[in-house]
Amino acid sequence: MSESFGFIHERIEIKVLVLFIMRRLSGPVSPDVLVGLTLCDDGIGYFDVTESIAMLVETKHLKLEDGKYSLTQKGERNGEILEKNLPFSVRKRAEDATTLVRANISRDAMIKTERHTNENGEHKVTLSLSDGVGDIISMELFTLNEEHANSLEKGFRKNAEKIYHAIIAMLVE
Repeated sequence: MSESFGFIHERIEIKVLVLFIMRRLSGPVSPDVLVGLTLCDDGIGYFDVTESIAMLVETKHLKLEDGKYSLTQKGERNGEILEKNLPFSVRKRAEDATTLVRANISRDAMIKTERHTNENGEHKVTLSLSDGVGDIISMELFTLNEEHANSLEKGFRKNAEKIYHAIIAMLVE
């Protein structure tokens, strides 16, 4: 560890901070997002964070599936016990940083896209938007090919709410 400004300097403190952050998120996150959120204190370095995350996976506090980290029960339990030891200012910065990520995770969970290819080789994509209870809109569209399906999925993920509101507005005109 290098000599730095900030409140967090020890490996154990970085691990506790990672668990603190993961306890505030509503779902799995990519390595880049987790590292970025953890670098909220000037005393923390990139390599110290990545090594700490790897150690938390080894000790089964975190798990890595499909390229994303999530908290295990062990991580949840130990994080809850230890997080009070983090300086208040670091906890506050970490909580503030997780707000937008948490909103994005919740939004992504409400948008679903699926691809289907029928026996005739026709491509179809199903796009749906949920309110957290059930689908508020779902549509199936035939596509020209995989590339077209990709474009439709990407566009829907980016604009799902706008698409929903536009359809509703057109229907009630």
